[in-house]
Formats: sequence, C-alpha cells, structure tokens
Amino acid sequence: MANRVFDVRRQRGFTTIALFSFFALYVPIAVLVVFSFNAGESISEWGGFSLDWYRSALGNIQVIEAAARSFQIATVAALVATAVATLAAVAMTRTEPYRGLTAKYAFINLPLMVPEIVTAVALLIFFSRLKMWTGYSGMGYLIAAHTAFCVPFAYLPVRARLESMDNTLERAAADLYATPVKAFRYITLPLLWPGIIAGFMLAFVISLDDVVITEFVKSGGQDTLPTYMLGQIRRGTTPEVNAISTMFLLLSLVAVTIFFFINRKRSS
Repeated sequence: MANRVFDVRRQRGFTTIALFSFFALYVPIAVLVVFSFNAGESISEWGGFSLDWYRSALGNIQVIEAAARSFQIATVAALVATAVATLAAVAMTRTEPYRGLTAKYAFINLPLMVPEIVTAVALLIFFSRLKMWTGYSGMGYLIAAHTAFCVPFAYLPVRARLESMDNTLERAAADLYATPVKAFRYITLPLLWPGIIAGFMLAFVISLDDVVITEFVKSGGQDTLPTYMLGQIRRGTTPEVNAISTMFLLLSLVAVTIFFFINRKRSS
C-alpha cells in the first residue's frame, strides 16, 4: 500500500480550527469598522449611521500631529533598517562559512527572541543617560530605537531572497572583471528588489504599530498615533478611536496593495 502524502488540510478538525481562527481575527475588526460610523457615543450600542466621528478625527489637531509623527518615524526607521539589513544580509550570504557566522546571525535576530518589554526598558535606561549627558531630547531617540528594533524584521526577507537567488550571474560578472560594487549594483540589487521591498514594508508596519518601545522612549509631546490612541482609551473610549483605527486600517491596506503591485511588476 502506497504511503499517502501528508496534507494538513485533510486532517480532522483543520477546517473548523481555521474557520474559528479567521472568525476570531476578522470579526472584531469588522465590528470596529461598523461602529466607526455610529452616530451615538457608545462603542457597543448602535445609534444610527453618521460620519461625525470621522470629521471629529480629521479635525483633531492632536490626531493629525500624532499621525504625521508616526509616519515620519516609521519611514525613516524603515529606510535605515532596510539599508542596514540589506548590507548585513549580503555580507553574511555572499561569503564562505566561517567561525562566528552563526553567532552573528543570532545577534541580528536577538530582538525577535527577547521580549519587547526587555528591549524597551534597556533603551529607556540607555537613552535616559544620553539625555542627561547631551541635553538633547528630540525624536532622534525614537527613530534610533525603532530602527534598531526593525533591523531583524527587514533582514529576514532580504536574506531569504538572497538564499533563493542563483549566484551564477554574480560569478559571471566577476569572471568578466566586474568589481564587487558593480556586480552588486547591476546584478544583485535588481534581483534583490522584491526582498528589499518586502523587508521595508515589514519594518514600516512594525514601526508604525509599535507601542511598548515608543511608550518607554518618547519624551513629552512625542506621542505617536498608537500611543495617542492608548491614552484616549484610558480616559474613555468613543467611536472616534474606531474612526481613527478604520482610517489606519484603510491606509495600511492601500500601502500593502501598492507594494504588492510594485513587487509583482519587478518580479515579472
């Protein structure tokens, strides 16, 4: 009797668990979106359809400033983290194995294994010392903290793309006397773009969504949109928070769609 290929979809209970997981993930989001159009002030009792909470959110200067700050930090942190991750991935995959390579790989991915609260407390202690020594308390600390935290998230897609790439073209370029810089610019980089875009997108979303590290590192008046919403929830929730979350969700979907089409175009 021939051995059957293992297929998780044919296992008993898989469909039920999958449906329950999707239900638990997406139904709360759907409820949040629906109640963002609630005319009343309750987040649990429907009071009619209205766009008042969207007007309130878009007219709230604190929301606009927090959103702009979030996108500024996320963009800079994702760009720097992706650049660092790309260079690290190239250096660690386009070389012969040597002693210490595994340790370097573990060091880069350490923020993924350490609880985020530990990283946040460590950054708080380190940056508080720097603030005392330098007297500077600007957003540079937030950008540095987000960049350091996002590097491993950007590193993994870039490394995966490099490991799946055939390096025959790179060797051919070297045989034709191309310098390592030119081989990287004209051969490796164009083939690596899908991984770089994926790494940037992942780092951008992680930075945009971060609460714990931001809450510990930020100074007064440096609220990002997630920390602002957390503060609003502590003082009492209104559908305005639902409206902000819905706009945040829509913007994320638009960004993911744009990156998807760019990635598909470059891959084709």
